[in-house]
Amino acid sequence: MTAHRHHAPPSHPAQNTLSQAEALCAARGVRLTPLRRRVLELVQSRPEAVKAYDLLAQLSTEDHAAKPPTVYRALDFLLEQGLVHRVDSLNAFVSCNHPDQPHAAHLLLCERCGQVQELHNAPMDAAIAQAVAATGFVTRHARLEVQGLCAACAASATAE
Repeated sequence: MTAHRHHAPPSHPAQNTLSQAEALCAARGVRLTPLRRRVLELVQSRPEAVKAYDLLAQLSTEDHAAKPPTVYRALDFLLEQGLVHRVDSLNAFVSCNHPDQPHAAHLLLCERCGQVQELHNAPMDAAIAQAVAATGFVTRHARLEVQGLCAACAASATAE
């Protein structure tokens, strides 16, 4: 079981992550437009989940033509390509750590610092898929959000 902290320094520069996103889009025959790329870059630059209107505010300082539908269309594209995950409980978005691998989003949300960790656990994915399949339910999309305290906040809460 591994957790990837979104606020920790990336294991490779953001430019490589953006280059990876461009390569994935090209391989899939879709286009990462300059606006889509910029929205992805803004999501990746945040340690916490970011709301669409926060992205709009940032984009508006850069490009006065940015409007809500434009930002939502860019986010929809990034979701479809698996480059970001939606955090339903926060109505916000985080970047995906493994966009080249199809997977369900399992997100750990820190209630204190706002950090979002993406959890990758193949046995858990298999157990959930098996339990769902046993009911006859057909999954269209799966996402799990767990709220609590990250390791750093839990440690500091214990020390207080």
